[in-house]
Amino acid sequence: MPTRIGRYTLLLNSCPSVVGFAALGSKKEAQGPLARCFDLINDDCTFGETTWEKAESRMQQQVVNKALEKSKLSSADIDYIFAGDLLNQCTGSAYGLRDLGIPFLGVYGACSTMAESLLMASIFVDAGCASRTAAVTSSHFCSAEKQFRYPLEYGGQRPPSAQWTVTGAGCAIVGQSDAPPYIRAVTAGRIEDYGIKDANNMGAAMAPAAASTIKQFLEDTGTNPDDYDLILTGDLGQIGSDLLYDLLGRENIDISGHHADCGLLIYDREKQDVHAGGSGCGCAGSVLCSYILSRVRDGEIKNMLFIATGALLSPTSVQQGQSIPGIAHLVHISHTK
Repeated sequence: MPTRIGRYTLLLNSCPSVVGFAALGSKKEAQGPLARCFDLINDDCTFGETTWEKAESRMQQQVVNKALEKSKLSSADIDYIFAGDLLNQCTGSAYGLRDLGIPFLGVYGACSTMAESLLMASIFVDAGCASRTAAVTSSHFCSAEKQFRYPLEYGGQRPPSAQWTVTGAGCAIVGQSDAPPYIRAVTAGRIEDYGIKDANNMGAAMAPAAASTIKQFLEDTGTNPDDYDLILTGDLGQIGSDLLYDLLGRENIDISGHHADCGLLIYDREKQDVHAGGSGCGCAGSVLCSYILSRVRDGEIKNMLFIATGALLSPTSVQQGQSIPGIAHLVHISHTK
């Protein structure tokens, strides 16, 4: 059973394990530095479908099936699946996973969804409510642009602060095992709103939430950044990462020597036109479930914090002139129990 420590952190006493994981990407991701780490790459970003939204559902279906295959499990072995995406009402997840026959819990945390779904999947296993669970998320550049900004046909210009939504998906299956990676603790974040209204500057909107959650976890656990090999944020990009250092620096917390950001790992900003970096649910999901978890499993990373970040905006809230709240959830992952 989980034990609450500090204010908002839960220690998972059984240390559930990520027993299987898989990541999927498309053409632009295949041109980036992590291409070899992906389990599935499809150069056709329609994934054989007739709409971008259907393509995203296909992505979720494929990445879950790949994670099950790698872990030598079937959908009948999974008790609950936690999944979400950026589409209205999380239809990418619902339509993509409807044929699996697994009890479905839809999650919306914007780009923080991978951490939120993994957090809940791990709690269910640690509490004895499930033997195995799955955490899934995805994003698609074209469907996200269509929903949150402008259809591609509009040809709108993207400012330097903008980030490129990753066409990717990640799935992590959680259960009890004597093999790493292990989930040691989780911290649910609070909504932070610094009044940012620019929908093309997600890094600035999300950085305060990342700073708040990291600070809270360190306080709750009595640890410091030097205790971790890696402090991995979801998709702050360059601008958000710089702001994160500044915000934590005001609290005398320096993570710069241990920090990496999924939005800066997945693309080569010098060779690929992604401006401030990558973003989207699939950014954190695919980087975690490809490059990162395999390194924890193999002992290259001994102890890490995963903090996916999300901007809780909608087209309606932007059109009404509201600011963009941010959220960040944290999962403590290690090579040993």
